[in-house]
Amino acid sequence: MQRGINIAAFCKDFNERTKDMKEGIPLPCRITVNADRSYELIIHKPLATFLLMQAAGIAKGAMDGGPEVAGKITLKHIYEIAKIKAEDPPMECTPLETICKMMIGTARSCGIEVVRHLDPVEYAQFLEDRKEIIAQQRKELDEKKEARMLRTG
Repeated sequence: MQRGINIAAFCKDFNERTKDMKEGIPLPCRITVNADRSYELIIHKPLATFLLMQAAGIAKGAMDGGPEVAGKITLKHIYEIAKIKAEDPPMECTPLETICKMMIGTARSCGIEVVRHLDPVEYAQFLEDRKEIIAQQRKELDEKKEARMLRTG
């Protein structure tokens, strides 16, 4: 390892501290290596965008910014996600209300609409309709990529 720490001990420590986490969840980490080759490992909660998209049941946010709605979540989702993010070291002293406002802003930037109530049947239909929109956007993107390749080739 470039910093001179014991890689086997580091991997064992990291695996031990993340053993209860579901596989595939992105976990931001901070590693501080000291002069005596010891280290401090801080593992944060999953990214806000990941949690918001999980709550909305979507894999991708809005492709086009602005009015496009990629998914919907309720204020209760925002509150629950804010409670999770409040446990992160950078947010320890931030009021929950402020974190909720931050989560609403992040949701909007991903194309996730925050609503008071969400009807499961209507939302299931919205997600089905959304699949067609995503397919059309992918087709347009592939056509643009192909046209660009023809120009450069």
